[in-house]
Amino acid sequence: MPPHSFSPNVLSWVPQEQIEEAALRQIHSLSQMPFIFKHVAVMPDCHFGLGATVGSCIPTMGAIIPAAVGVDIGCGMIAAKTSMSHADLPADLSDVRKSIEHQIPLSAGRYNRSVKKTAKPRIERLEAKASELGRLAFYDKMSRNWRKQLGSLGSGNHFIEVVLDEDDGVWAFLHSGSRGIGNRLAAHHIKIAKMMMERDGAELPNADLAYLQEGTSEFDDYIADLEWAQEFALLNREEMMERIIRLMQYRCGDFDVVERIQCHHNFTQRENHFGEDIFVSRKGAIEAREGQLGLIPGSMGTRSYVVRGRGSAESFNTAPHGAGRRMSRRKARDSFTMDDFDRLMNGIEVNRSEAFLDELPGAYKDIDLVMEQSKDLVEVIHTFRQIVNVKGA
Repeated sequence: MPPHSFSPNVLSWVPQEQIEEAALRQIHSLSQMPFIFKHVAVMPDCHFGLGATVGSCIPTMGAIIPAAVGVDIGCGMIAAKTSMSHADLPADLSDVRKSIEHQIPLSAGRYNRSVKKTAKPRIERLEAKASELGRLAFYDKMSRNWRKQLGSLGSGNHFIEVVLDEDDGVWAFLHSGSRGIGNRLAAHHIKIAKMMMERDGAELPNADLAYLQEGTSEFDDYIADLEWAQEFALLNREEMMERIIRLMQYRCGDFDVVERIQCHHNFTQRENHFGEDIFVSRKGAIEAREGQLGLIPGSMGTRSYVVRGRGSAESFNTAPHGAGRRMSRRKARDSFTMDDFDRLMNGIEVNRSEAFLDELPGAYKDIDLVMEQSKDLVEVIHTFRQIVNVKGA
């Protein structure tokens, strides 16, 4: 669908009437910041979020809003296509699910008891980069367990799944980010940005729009920590995927991995658009350059997608990151029952728990509508359906 312009400096791929009022106000305030380059691009899965609307692309020149990047720096997806088909899997997948739950620490604050052999080279890579930046001691101070958290899932909407594509091919698929260290680094820099705004007497429509200006040491420190945390998130997903593939080979028989796809959806990077070098922050959005593969998950029990970017210049090569919440977690827990859980998760091997009621499809936007509204941004390559779902409470 062509983009809508319902506010100056805003292009939206979702009609205004489908956006909650709080998010509309947030989008308008963000778009008025003086360093926005051309316009904010609003995705079909948008909803209210801290600092900026989740499901938005924020192009800037000379400044970055740390809260608009998000507190789970580098959060994103990874998928691995195996050489197996559905017929190669055991009829009872409970052992696969339980093995994943045993191998991967789940839930907020959880971490590995020790650094795993597979994680060691990844941690050494992160330590080397931190040492080059002169930030290793700072990272250790921020989170003494960050090394043990490499290879852990987290909670909320993070998940691990075994899925089938339209040809019954088997994929492993997961969603996670930079864990505790990323969250603490984000909170640290959001606090610094707010202090600088107060020091400079800056007037903002919302305190969460506090920004860091290029050319300052505070900006440079943020970029260094941001890029390091994004690397942590990428390696965290790689580490979990390696363990999942190994345990699936043990439980299901030997197979090859024939394709891997990985993408961030909470991140900032330098890019060139309309002939200008700028910073592009995607909060709950993926990069979708022409031909670039990406991953767009639905909610628990619904479809997910492998997509190919169309390179939409107006969206700054951006596409949605998922279904997007339409209901708060509290409202979802009050609205759904375990009968709803059983009905919606029928046929999926899952840990049956009230802790996951706030992740049921009714708490999210319709992923099929999101994908329909994204047809000018991405092309669907594969459609996934879940057969195993693992989450942290």
